[in-house]
Amino acid sequence: MRTTTLGRSGLEVSRIAFGTWQLGGDWGSFDEDAAIAAIRHARELGVDFFDTAQAYGFGKSEALLGKALREELKRDRDNIVIATKGGIKPRSERPRDSRREWLTRGIEDSLRFLAVDHIDLYQIHWPDSDAPAEETAGILQEFVDAGKIRHIGVSNHDAEQLAAFGKTRPVETLQPPYHLFRRDIETDPLPYARENDIGVLVYSPLGSGLLTGSFTPETTFEKTDWRSRSSAFTGENFRRNLAVVDRLKEFAADNGISVSQLAIAWALAQPGVHVAIVGARKAANIEASLAAADVDLTADDLAEIDRLTADAVPVSGASPEGIS
Repeated sequence: MRTTTLGRSGLEVSRIAFGTWQLGGDWGSFDEDAAIAAIRHARELGVDFFDTAQAYGFGKSEALLGKALREELKRDRDNIVIATKGGIKPRSERPRDSRREWLTRGIEDSLRFLAVDHIDLYQIHWPDSDAPAEETAGILQEFVDAGKIRHIGVSNHDAEQLAAFGKTRPVETLQPPYHLFRRDIETDPLPYARENDIGVLVYSPLGSGLLTGSFTPETTFEKTDWRSRSSAFTGENFRRNLAVVDRLKEFAADNGISVSQLAIAWALAQPGVHVAIVGARKAANIEASLAAADVDLTADDLAEIDRLTADAVPVSGASPEGIS
């Protein structure tokens, strides 16, 4: 497994992080034992970076991750990097909440659910326009000083918000959505992150499943799966993007890889991207994703991928306010 230094944080991590959004209940049902096996298998294969969040089932995902890694966390804590996120309350009157009370509760709950004495990387999940970024940064620094957090990052922030946060203390990492059907970060904030040595760990490099090659126009999702309410997974947008995936499949096959591996390798090939976060609910699904970190795409490959996706429909995703 290839590793990288995550920007100014100095954290040395695997280029693939194991993501656990799918283990919080927002992606439909799953087998808990199979999910634990997937996490442990990823670790066996060299993954040392695991990403979760308070909002992924409000403790469910964190507790499952902690359970899966329990013995190794006891035995080898310093060689496992745990990242989590806080500062949102989906389906509440204030979906984004970075005030002291909620952040404090979130950090303490995360420590308890994960059953660890510190969090390696704590991230503000979404910007809160009603909580000044400078104050939020100051609150998190207090937890760093107390030894409960080692590093501080943000997710879903733009360059202006990164700069505001940085007035109090530097942002060390950024976690934005990024895949072949969602490329807006290339304009903002990826250039800012590159210029300021901010470690970038992108989420949804497989387009929440669109780029796995496993969907057809007839594919439907469980009611508990957020994709059942997303315009990206229904109707004409879905059909058009699946046609793009079919073209990418052929190109990937010509290069001896799967379309999933192509999508992950593409994300990792972009300047300024350090890590791709990939989730799995079964051990069998993780090996192929990890192999993508060893795929080296040429400039010609990247140009051809741009050509093949030129007529793709840009998509968005879930936010604390709902599904788009």
